[in-house]
Amino acid sequence: MVDTAERYRRFATAEARGHSPTYERLATAIADLPDLLALIDELPPARRQPNLLLAAVRFLGGPVDDVAAFREWTRVHWARVRATMLERRTQTNEPGRCSVLLPVLARLPQPLALIEVGASAGLCLYPDRYRYRYDGGTALGPSDSAVVLECDTTGAVPLPATLPEVVWRAGVDLNPLDVADPQDARWLECLVWPEQHQRLARLRDALRIARVEPPTLVRGDLNGTIRDLVAAAPGEATPVVLHSAVLAYLPPEERETFTATMRELGCPWISNEAPGVLPTVDRRLPAGPPSDRLLFTLALNEHPLARTGPHGQRLEWLPARTAP
Repeated sequence: MVDTAERYRRFATAEARGHSPTYERLATAIADLPDLLALIDELPPARRQPNLLLAAVRFLGGPVDDVAAFREWTRVHWARVRATMLERRTQTNEPGRCSVLLPVLARLPQPLALIEVGASAGLCLYPDRYRYRYDGGTALGPSDSAVVLECDTTGAVPLPATLPEVVWRAGVDLNPLDVADPQDARWLECLVWPEQHQRLARLRDALRIARVEPPTLVRGDLNGTIRDLVAAAPGEATPVVLHSAVLAYLPPEERETFTATMRELGCPWISNEAPGVLPTVDRRLPAGPPSDRLLFTLALNEHPLARTGPHGQRLEWLPARTAP
């Protein structure tokens, strides 16, 4: 098992570098601070995540611009930080990922009943309420939408002419967040890294859209609830199960259970996950590693369709032979 110091070093170099100088600097420093590492090691392994610690400190009003101030504040307020890290989860809710889901959703039999697993606050359940611009072209979607998603594409992406028709939207999460709750909204804001101002503005706009028609979110384990959610979808709609950057948090045996369940249900299943999460998807990918900006694989019913950027900013359509 990777120790905590190495975990923070890897986060600094492999994740934060090039995306957040603040988090790269803090994570690098934490890896060499035995007093903070000892406090972090008091937590269960799954709660020692750099993202979780840094978001918790920001959520509580702690400083992140100076390493010395961060260290002192975190030590003094550790009881509160610890409680927040045990209560909260890294539930980044990125509406930008709808830009890579849209070409798949638009090709399915309409209308749609969307079911998201690991939904957080459910902001990816509103692909019909956002506006899209691919490769800087003409925008698609409601002209009055405050959320405009920009996406650069490569390959023969089947860009839709119209948005999908969504008549029902629901989700499941171990700790669903309420779009109308100021504290839940603030937690989502703190999960956006300090320098990512555009993402933060987009998140706030998406929250305002969701508050008009809050999604139906169920608290529970995805393996224990997915059958009931699919069964609850309106009969006239195509039930579609989707998720993005979720299954990596499950043990391999639970991923296998979920995969078996989705095969039995037989409804469209859209996954957008990192390499190694769904082995059947990985085996069907063309040879060659993705670039560091194309971290996820978009798949329909375990058949890879595209490689995508982590926030929906890039979409590289794969050769037709990999499609179902």
